[in-house]
Amino acid sequence: MTEALYLNDSYMRSFDAVVTNVDDTGVYLDRTAFYPRSGGQPSDLGVLIRGDQVFRVEGVEPSEHGICHRAHGLSPGDKVKGEIDWERRYRIMRSHTACHVLSAVIFRETGALITGNQIDTDRSRVDFSLESFDRSMIETYVRMANDLIKEGHPVRVRLMTRDEAMEIPDLVRLAKNVPERESVRVIEIEGVDLQACGGTHVRNTSEIGEIRLVKAENKGKSNRRVYFELVR
Repeated sequence: MTEALYLNDSYMRSFDAVVTNVDDTGVYLDRTAFYPRSGGQPSDLGVLIRGDQVFRVEGVEPSEHGICHRAHGLSPGDKVKGEIDWERRYRIMRSHTACHVLSAVIFRETGALITGNQIDTDRSRVDFSLESFDRSMIETYVRMANDLIKEGHPVRVRLMTRDEAMEIPDLVRLAKNVPERESVRVIEIEGVDLQACGGTHVRNTSEIGEIRLVKAENKGKSNRRVYFELVR
């Protein structure tokens, strides 16, 4: 299986690796900093370099054989250097952490759970189990999220045993869907939020900048969809 370097260091832009397998879908490495599409976060893009040859990575997917990089032309045993499209990755990191802050505010104010999400470089969305739809209140929640973002809260990665994670009431709503494994990766925004999450995040909320409400809409009974974007 592929060693997932991004789990411990979201800021790793390049890395060295060895090709372990190749099939019709792409290339497998012994280690990677490329994030595979999952949990509402899109995959990283970038390149794999072998000598003076550059192979474009057009997507990354999780699979039962490891992490598959959609690139072609490499062979098992090849030594490569991976380089991530950092500008794209960093915007996704900022958007993902903003999603955690906003969902923490809405959960605190209403008790609403997250029913879906899609993170992107420009516009992201989060679905909430809100009974009523009130755009003015959602605008208020976005302002509250921006206030927390500006305060500059540290963001940390923590590993908990599954038993420890399931004992935290606000974490159970997310951790209960985590596959059975000994440890649960948790993203802690100090003083703001604690969520089970396998995605990439910034180190401090001040890196997010400001978010702007794009639109909010009904998506069925007790399901409200909120779109937001990074201001810069």
